[in-house]
Amino acid sequence: MPAGHDRLWRAPLADLLAELKTTQAGLTADEAALRIRSYGPNDAAAVQRAPRWLRFLSRFKNPLVIMLLVASALSAAAGDVASFVIVVAIVAFSMILDFVQENRAETAVEALRRSVAIDAAVRRDGKKVSLPVDRLVPGDVIELGAGDLVPADSRLIESRDLFVNQALLTGEPYPAEKLAGESGPDAAGFAGAINAVFAGTSVISGTASALVVRTGHGTALGALAISLALKPPATAFEIGVRRFGMLILRIAVLMVLFVLVVNIAFQRPVLESVMFALALAVGLTPELLPMILTVTLARSAIELARRKVVVKRLAAIHDIGAMDTLCTDKTGTLTEARIDLVKCIDGLGAESPHAFLYAFVNSRCESGMKSPLDEAILKAPPPAGVIDAAQWHKIDEAPFDFERRRVSILAENGGERRLIVKGAPEEILRLSSRYLTAAGEERALDDAARTAITATFGGLSAEGQRCLGIASRTVPADHVSAVTTDETDLAFAGFAVFLDPPKASAGETIRALAAAGVEVKVLTGDNEHVARHLFTALGLPVLGTMTGEQLAHLSDEALIGQLPKVTLFCRVNPQQKLRVILALKRLGHVVGYLGDGINDAPALHAADVGISVDDAADVARAAADLILLEHDLSVVLRAVVQGRRAVRNVAKYVFMGSSSNFGNMLSMALAAVLLPFLPMLPVQVLLNNLIYDLSQTVLPFDTVDEEATSKPARWDNHLVARFMLVFGPLSSVFDLLTFYALFKLFAAGQSLFQTGWFVESLATQILVVFAIRTRRPLLKSRPHSLLLAAALGLTAVALALPFTPVGAWFGLIPLPPLFFLYLAVAVGAYLVLVEAAKRPFYRRFGD
Repeated sequence: MPAGHDRLWRAPLADLLAELKTTQAGLTADEAALRIRSYGPNDAAAVQRAPRWLRFLSRFKNPLVIMLLVASALSAAAGDVASFVIVVAIVAFSMILDFVQENRAETAVEALRRSVAIDAAVRRDGKKVSLPVDRLVPGDVIELGAGDLVPADSRLIESRDLFVNQALLTGEPYPAEKLAGESGPDAAGFAGAINAVFAGTSVISGTASALVVRTGHGTALGALAISLALKPPATAFEIGVRRFGMLILRIAVLMVLFVLVVNIAFQRPVLESVMFALALAVGLTPELLPMILTVTLARSAIELARRKVVVKRLAAIHDIGAMDTLCTDKTGTLTEARIDLVKCIDGLGAESPHAFLYAFVNSRCESGMKSPLDEAILKAPPPAGVIDAAQWHKIDEAPFDFERRRVSILAENGGERRLIVKGAPEEILRLSSRYLTAAGEERALDDAARTAITATFGGLSAEGQRCLGIASRTVPADHVSAVTTDETDLAFAGFAVFLDPPKASAGETIRALAAAGVEVKVLTGDNEHVARHLFTALGLPVLGTMTGEQLAHLSDEALIGQLPKVTLFCRVNPQQKLRVILALKRLGHVVGYLGDGINDAPALHAADVGISVDDAADVARAAADLILLEHDLSVVLRAVVQGRRAVRNVAKYVFMGSSSNFGNMLSMALAAVLLPFLPMLPVQVLLNNLIYDLSQTVLPFDTVDEEATSKPARWDNHLVARFMLVFGPLSSVFDLLTFYALFKLFAAGQSLFQTGWFVESLATQILVVFAIRTRRPLLKSRPHSLLLAAALGLTAVALALPFTPVGAWFGLIPLPPLFFLYLAVAVGAYLVLVEAAKRPFYRRFGD
């Protein structure tokens, strides 16, 4: 706990208001603007980013680049100023290209994130306004309601039936009741601070107004700021990409050292040899990989925003591309979420005005976040015989929680006080000892009556109708609080019966997801009969059903064994949902979870991909990685396909880099031994690398074959290594053929040889993308027009350079016309050979 933090709940409210120079009406907008400059954004995990110019300069910290610039400066001191200028210009242009692309991508993604940022209700200039939570400052007065995430450490001014989940700070398993007022002298710790709420906790029920006292790193949550500021654990994709980069880097360093030693051993100029080796190292390292990764994912995020999905965490795009299991509730995804109250009946099936009245009073007085069932009750016309529900006044409440699965309201009408309980029918029936007939007569709930009521419930469920159980009992006139221990000896009033029709498109979407390698499992609080009826209506098979009660009696190992056989998990609470998610992950699945309620936050956090909707509870939106702007499974399917496209386009760069770089390493090593001079000048190596990099920057925009998105896209470093070892040497074969042709057919000296290999190396490196980008035959997969233009355009630039003054600056000389005939034959043969090797490679090693 931060030092002095207990003043938040120990000091009189008047003292806190005076210290913060504010009132219960809140701050003015001008004063808040001044304070945000002093206190900074209200974000406990915020990390101060360096100015853009510093972030750009930080790219020059690469030790290879520094050594190259130092070596070229020494070369300039020895008289070769032109080489120094060219080296600096190429390095700077490469860095600018990388920085601009990545910065644009990050800016676009940040704009998307802010579009779904959580807002808080704040009193500014005496009016209630909605502002992003990071704009709050000490002295603000906020208003809280059920489902809200508490945005800052605050002292309660007013509260009504306020219950807060603060397990994040205290570990308490149940919501804590909060009351405005002064704390007692014995109040200690967060659990004892009943008159304060803390950043990161969530409101389960009730309402409140509160004074913001501490924000950002000053909050209790700020004590965790260091761990929160760290990046989340790397995904399998990120780890794979990082390992690939390190593999190429290690091989490049070894090869470069070999080339340097050979050149020095052959007594070639030391400074030129060092510059060549460093230029080679810079050229062979996959320095574009972070930019390609960021731009690809950012472009996918922008594309997903057009398809009604906002991405909060970029890495979630490749996670959803790898997802093979999606867990979801059924309301709104498998059903239309247009819930209507069909009828209120007693336990034997007769229409009951008493059941409706008690259900209505309970829903109207409940201070928690209104469920769709509550909304349906409140908008339904009352049946005949129902007295005015407005005559009932709320005294107290025992809010809903997912262990009890019910909510109790203590209400009064005239001199009568009654505890009215609404919740899961099984739970309400278990707590009842009597039942109420439609005529209002109370009878003993004997075994025969209990069996008849259970049969009524079973029949309704089998028809796909959802039910809430309603019960009540009178209490003494001096009874002033509703506590869970009062929920006994109830009189069962009947059922509120609802209809939530199946969504016509849901069955087709689930079948499409299954065809794409994504299994859908439903985790619902409804009973198994309703869930099975829904699946039957949608024409979907059910492998198996498991209830929360059955799950509770299984060990984690037994649950893992049952998972492949179960499609529906029914009557499950939040902790059981979490158990299912974690068990699926232990089985090796990449798991997505779609949820929108307060109770879904643990599962959203635990899943590889947390998915919520834009009108979800704050705590669910805060925990999610993706926000759906349309509550439909088809939107998730579109996100899956886009995620797979992103992974495939990054893989194209990796396959290109692994094969061409490894091939170039082999060629350079052989050239160092076979040639009496450097195979390329240092500036030519850098220019070669720059032109090749330019051709790769459009890969994020490339199209992806339909079959490449038909199954989960997981990273496989073994496949990358095999690809490198097979296709890298193929490019070296054509390099050696070019060496031979230049010496034997064109009698090349040093300048002609360097120019010829420069052109051949670029042409083969750039144009092979058309074969490597697809598993199909080259001519049966159409690349994006940008990729086509970039590859052909930059190849043309490489062919024309030797004939230009710019080429002369780099030591390039015009090539004989016959060389271009050789080049056309060599490039064509290379592409044919890659095509021939591609089919057996994928047949043997998979994709």
